[in-house]
Amino acid sequence: MYAGRDMTELSMMSITDWKDEELGYFHHALQQIMPYLNTEGQTIHREIMDEIQIRGGTQQLKL
Repeated sequence: MYAGRDMTELSMMSITDWKDEELGYFHHALQQIMPYLNTEGQTIHREIMDEIQIRGGTQQLKL
């Protein structure tokens, strides 16, 4: 179970400072509700996906 920082705290910092576990958790959570996300939510999800790719993809994340 995820026990890290919540989205409120993470939204106040650069996505490059997020831990791998946070990226993985919120990527999965937002992916599940993608059809219901507004434009801002979709942008956040895209930024998370971009950061995951920069770090080498989901297989490289230290989850």
